Amino acid sequence: MGKITGFMEFERVEEGYQPPAERLKHYREFVIGLDDSQAKVQGARCMDCGTPFCNNGCPINNIIPDFNDLVFRGDWKNAIAVLHSTNNFPEFTGRICPAPCEAACTLNINDDPVGIKSIEHAIIDRAWAEGWVVPQPPKAKTGKKVAVVGSGPAGLAAAQQLARAGHDVTVFEKNDRIGGLLRYGIPDFKMEKWLIDRRIEQMQAEGVTFRTRVLVGALPDGSKVTNDARDVVSPEQLRAEFDAVLLCGGAEQPRDLPVPGRELEGIHFAMEFLPQQNKVNAGDKLKKQISAAGKHVIVIGGGDTGSDCVGTSNRHGAASVTQFEVMPQPPVQENKPLTWPYWPLKLRTSSSHEEGCQREFAIATKEFVGKNGKVTAVRTVHVEMKEGKLVEIAGTEKEYKADLVLLAMGFVSPIASVLDAFGVEKDARGNAKASTELVGGYATNVPQVFAAGDMRRGQSLVVWAIREGRQAARAVDEFLMGHSVLPR
Repeated sequence: MGKITGFMEFERVEEGYQPPAERLKHYREFVIGLDDSQAKVQGARCMDCGTPFCNNGCPINNIIPDFNDLVFRGDWKNAIAVLHSTNNFPEFTGRICPAPCEAACTLNINDDPVGIKSIEHAIIDRAWAEGWVVPQPPKAKTGKKVAVVGSGPAGLAAAQQLARAGHDVTVFEKNDRIGGLLRYGIPDFKMEKWLIDRRIEQMQAEGVTFRTRVLVGALPDGSKVTNDARDVVSPEQLRAEFDAVLLCGGAEQPRDLPVPGRELEGIHFAMEFLPQQNKVNAGDKLKKQISAAGKHVIVIGGGDTGSDCVGTSNRHGAASVTQFEVMPQPPVQENKPLTWPYWPLKLRTSSSHEEGCQREFAIATKEFVGKNGKVTAVRTVHVEMKEGKLVEIAGTEKEYKADLVLLAMGFVSPIASVLDAFGVEKDARGNAKASTELVGGYATNVPQVFAAGDMRRGQSLVVWAIREGRQAARAVDEFLMGHSVLPR
């Protein structure tokens, strides 16, 4: 694969970035992708390693050495055919996937891995530019009807696969636009939303029907989950009207921080804050937007969602941004002999961090302090790991000024009331209980009701959602037809 000696001759080349001072002025994407010659050189670095661990490192099992080799040889049209054979939406993963494939790259044992993600990004952007991405309507219709609940990456992947198999597919989305957490959980500066719209047009041409502002089931009273629904459809209605129902909603129940002062004004979940900015970018006029402008912002949670809050706060014009992580600071460089080919624990600095952020590790929030009902500070203490537990370190208490606190500590489960409305059995973590077995996979305890993506596995990556959507589509197709030609 690639050039036999390429991995010895060429170094890894990273995608470029617009300088922070420039990109902070807007919400557009700022990554500068590889040009054709750079992508070819990166493809040349892919070794004929015999056992390509990158394939297994990738949740959707992209056939990575093959498309690397095709790019190296300049055969871009076949490269996108190979890429699309396993991945419905490489323009999403090529932008926002953390690239576990690169961690598993054989070259990563003692060198910099092949730039697989940047090659994927280059392939799909070239394919759209050349007009190679076209609708693939089915040759024949089956007469079967499938309802897909949720239009995130799992729901979209499943819907596209099922439509191509000839089923009549309707996607239900409670918000005003299609895309789920792709639309309202990912900032525009990481992925612009016209990319989703372009795929929606393709899927509509393939026969998929989209229904927005429709809530299936119910949300609990006082829910902070984004919901633009004007209509409600009951599970009974869906099961009566459709031959199969596939639940692909997100894990939207955020993890809360029940410490003194939590009720103060100015403390919000990340998914209250982030979707608002995406709506504004789309041209919506909000009655009241949570703004970080001129404020001292504390982001609690050190993951990707917290990083997105950092980047958005800086674009608002925050006076300062500080991010808390309760776990100790990981090493700058992973122990490759210990971790390869698995996802390593190491310090990761995102583009949002580079734009301006104070990061605090091994720190726990003790109390929110307020005045006149509004948050003014956060009281903290440093912690350390002892016998597998985080314990406070005496004498490390500190108070941080805060006008806005954003809780970005992850998501605990799907909204329980939606699953309860269907009568779907839940696992110990509150997710829909459904296996991934070859026979009967993704089926819940309720006849004709299936579950995939975050709703089945819990909070996870976009690439895992696409995998589960594709596999669930095959399971639904087998359920309806007795067999399936869809790839698993």
